[in-house]
Amino acid sequence: MTADPPPREPQKGLGTAVRELRRAADLSQEDLAQAAEIPAPHLALIESGEHDPTWGDMRRVAQALGVSLEALSELAEEHELDREV
Repeated sequence: MTADPPPREPQKGLGTAVRELRRAADLSQEDLAQAAEIPAPHLALIESGEHDPTWGDMRRVAQALGVSLEALSELAEEHELDREV
């Protein structure tokens, strides 16, 4: 019998970080999605925190935003910690 995969957790901090950086870069969701080569509805789900994106997607999003994956991850973690307080 195989174990079920763990449930996916909402990625609210990551979504907030992506939205914050996108707005700071003065990009629309459509513009960022196109630059990151992901569908715009997919980006909307990432920003809402309702989708647990792949590393590949996040690498492309970070590159399109002009930040490192590490910087994006750190900002996402800050937003997650803010939510827990």
